[in-house]
Amino acid sequence: MKVSKILELKGTTLFTMSPQDSLANAVMVMAEHDIGSIVVMAQGRLAGMLTFREVIRILAKRQSENRIGPTPPISSFTIAEVMNPQPTIVNPDMDVDTLRKLMVDSHERYLPVMEGELLMGVISFHDVAKAVLDKQSFENKMLKAYIRDWPQEDKAD
Repeated sequence: MKVSKILELKGTTLFTMSPQDSLANAVMVMAEHDIGSIVVMAQGRLAGMLTFREVIRILAKRQSENRIGPTPPISSFTIAEVMNPQPTIVNPDMDVDTLRKLMVDSHERYLPVMEGELLMGVISFHDVAKAVLDKQSFENKMLKAYIRDWPQEDKAD
């Protein structure tokens, strides 16, 4: 199975924001839509990825700084200050097994899918798991149907 097939099954909904947008607004969008990532675009090009991992990191940093003195509110941060400016990028022709290994090795749960300069979508670890599960369920169903319809052998006397 290819990345393009997973994107096809997933659908085309994509959430993007600009690097200058407020981190607080990004968190609200992520919570409202129950998503774990936002694609950061600048001048029509991929500028980075904001995921819940980056949000947790900045919150942890603020918490540790809070012990020393007052820290700025989350609304004072821009996405550019928190995002991953160099996310791992995948190609739509990549095989799902290669993708799974890449996601595990890079510790990235959300990867932008690019075809040249064109953003095709974002693929998540959840999307991969669901696609693999659906494929296995389908294959399992087909095998059971095949076994159930197995032709009877003629008995020789």
